[in-house]
Amino acid sequence: MYNKQAFETGNKGGCGSWAGATFGRGGSWAGPKFGRGKFGGQGHNAWGAYRPPVNIEETDTEYVIALYAAGLLKEKVKLTVKDDMLTISYEAVDSAGSDNSTEADKTATGRVTYQEFSSRSFERLFQLNNKVLTDSISATYTDGILRVTLPKNPATNVPAQTITVG
Repeated sequence: MYNKQAFETGNKGGCGSWAGATFGRGGSWAGPKFGRGKFGGQGHNAWGAYRPPVNIEETDTEYVIALYAAGLLKEKVKLTVKDDMLTISYEAVDSAGSDNSTEADKTATGRVTYQEFSSRSFERLFQLNNKVLTDSISATYTDGILRVTLPKNPATNVPAQTITVG
């Protein structure tokens, strides 16, 4: 069954922007704000920009962002931290040196006649809220998954306190 109004208007009935969403235990002060980046949403946003999906895991000592981005050249992945904001970005370029995020270009064997995947430029932003030791952030790229490990700052990551109601 489908939503006829959403189908007719082009609105696919998503949940809207999660740009301010906070994932973690105990509310917005429990950990970094892991929103969906600048524009919100997943996949493509309203302006057509590509947004690779992420999974975020939390352990007692670290957060791990797993970003699904198959086919990237790891040398082109850029991670920066500025003003307690982690930026993960990728600038896709073809063999001629131009951005190939929207064109079906020629391959070594001929012209592409049908294309469903390509490497695309993207940028994802994550607010760290002083909960991460930024000097110890590390990243690996294996099997199409970029894993960014963010060690928790023990000084600002205090466990939840249980209060007994009397």
